[in-house]
Amino acid sequence: MRRSPSGLRPGDLARVASLGLRTRRMRAGLSALGIAIGVAAIVAVLGLSSSSQAGLLEEIDRLGTNLLTVTKGQSFAGEEAQLPLAAPSMIGRVDAVEQVADAASIQNVNAYRSPLIPSIETNGLQVQAASLDLLGVIATGVAQGRYLNAATAREPVAILGAVAAQRLGIDRIYPGQRIWLGGGWFYVGGILEPAALATEIDTSVIVGYPAAKRYLDYASVADGKPAVGPPSTIYVRAQTSEVDAVQSVLAQTANPEAPNEADVSQPSDALTARAAAQSALNGLFLGLGAVALLVGAVGVANIMIISVLERRSEIGLRRALGATRGQIRTQFLAEAIVLALLGGAAGVAAGALATVIYASISDWDAVIPVTAWAGGIGAALAIGAIAGLAPAIRAAGVSPTEALRTV
Repeated sequence: MRRSPSGLRPGDLARVASLGLRTRRMRAGLSALGIAIGVAAIVAVLGLSSSSQAGLLEEIDRLGTNLLTVTKGQSFAGEEAQLPLAAPSMIGRVDAVEQVADAASIQNVNAYRSPLIPSIETNGLQVQAASLDLLGVIATGVAQGRYLNAATAREPVAILGAVAAQRLGIDRIYPGQRIWLGGGWFYVGGILEPAALATEIDTSVIVGYPAAKRYLDYASVADGKPAVGPPSTIYVRAQTSEVDAVQSVLAQTANPEAPNEADVSQPSDALTARAAAQSALNGLFLGLGAVALLVGAVGVANIMIISVLERRSEIGLRRALGATRGQIRTQFLAEAIVLALLGGAAGVAAGALATVIYASISDWDAVIPVTAWAGGIGAALAIGAIAGLAPAIRAAGVSPTEALRTV
């Protein structure tokens, strides 16, 4: 059988190295706990980060990165600008544009559960008029009820965003359900699913443009005639390969006379930025994990030093029976490494379990990168070797005659 460099067979070395751990289980377990906590933190942080980013990228792919928005900006005088009434139709004429929808924020109009609610308690909700094709463009759907159609867009019918429904205390739709909107009753037609690419819709109460004009006095004049509008946000779906080209001409197309008064953005950039922010926070948590590993290393070094002091008689006896300095050094170094590896293995298991549980709760695919568990085991191995080196050298330096005096 192949021998180790110290002259011991691997099996004998493993039994000798585990002797101190088996006889002092409580102390060894507490020392390994620090390493286990540090490794678990590292594995969990990397695993949860990879899982959340995978889920986020999947969400971005599902929602599409070809959505652009045009919103009203500011004039040179610093006042709030307005988008032209014809802006949606002009944008729709661009060749690479596939879909266009628009919404208009109606100022000084609030929504309440009933007229008995104090007017100052607006719950941070906004009222918007929206086009009928809004949901398809912003890639969301209806959780309950139905969205507006050509008929209900003309009537006092309101659609609630996901957050708006929660703040109004409405969790289901039933016939005749109403809310107090703009000084009159509006029937609740539906509740929307969360809109990841248009979060302003989540806190909105949506009505049709004709209903906004008729019941909420939201109108303007175009060519000397009353018209509905203007829009405050225009949602544009462009051909994926032409997003940059469309983005470069949207401001001029929406407002040819004052392109600087139209702001153009790509909502998927916000999701990408969120992933980057998560990566930045990961550094903090990895740092905390490293601190826990450092504490674990101190614990391992401490237990090995105490072990050398307590086992001087054993060391002296083994030296008297012919054990070399190298064998003694290898024994205690291997003991420290085994202790650290046990803690590292427990930490990897705990971190992986935490990742799987949290990912399943968040409806993510659990992703545990190789660097997470391999790095955890590698860190534990390095800690065991470094923390056990000094005690091992000290044990090898014990004189047999001095050690046997304590027997």
